[in-house]
Amino acid sequence: MDAIYTAVATANGREGRAVSSDGHIDLPLAHPQALGGNGQGTNPEQLFAAGYAACFASAMNLVARQEKIDITDASITAEVSIGKDPADGGFGLSVVMRAEFPDHLQGAAGAALLEKTHAFCPYSKATRGNIKVDLVVE
Repeated sequence: MDAIYTAVATANGREGRAVSSDGHIDLPLAHPQALGGNGQGTNPEQLFAAGYAACFASAMNLVARQEKIDITDASITAEVSIGKDPADGGFGLSVVMRAEFPDHLQGAAGAALLEKTHAFCPYSKATRGNIKVDLVVE
């Protein structure tokens, strides 16, 4: 692959900071309360959810445009969960990708658009076979 753009960010763990090389991201990091932290900062799961949702929504816009489907007022929400991985005792991730669609994309039409987007999205490609991703039309 010939890179068109490379994002660069540095972090020093779950308790610290995440900073992008251009300074647009400079965030405190903290364990969420559910993992025993104080929740006084963002965490990798939130950052991954935001990135995946944005990438998926952008990919969906392109797929919809190619298919001549109106997705005005559509939105994507990514729910990224972390839990124990029974295979190695470490941690693993799962994702629920929720699409809020207008009425004409409820049911099979919306599900088909989500499947096509999931096949096309770079984040989906990167996680395929590694993270369970459920697609939900709302």
